[in-house]
Amino acid sequence: MEENEVNNNAEVLTAEDVKELTPLYENVILALKQVYDPEIPVNIYDLGLIYELNIRKSREVSIKMTFTAPNCPMADEVMAEVKRNVEDVPGVKGCVIDLVFEPVWDQSMMSDEAKVTLGFDVDFDDAPQGENAQQA
Repeated sequence: MEENEVNNNAEVLTAEDVKELTPLYENVILALKQVYDPEIPVNIYDLGLIYELNIRKSREVSIKMTFTAPNCPMADEVMAEVKRNVEDVPGVKGCVIDLVFEPVWDQSMMSDEAKVTLGFDVDFDDAPQGENAQQA
């Protein structure tokens, strides 16, 4: 790895930078929540498909994301929508998406909201579920 490559990936943000970028970060998350998996009625953020979201001081966004399955037939369209939505956020200068499949996505990566939407049991604070709930 070349020295420039290391420096490009390791930008140090000051507390002031973080304070300034926080609203932008929140708006990018809202933009990601407008993109839905074509086969599942949950947005890609709550599905846990966004593995990493970074915003540089220059306001360039980089995203590492995955899909529920590596052979998703709509992958190109979803990635184009992610890029378009993020770049439409006021203040964002550009967006680069890195599609990854490690770690492999699984249902544990979904938010509780997504699990409820899809009808999964949500384990709140490891509370007992079902018949065992009475015995606890």
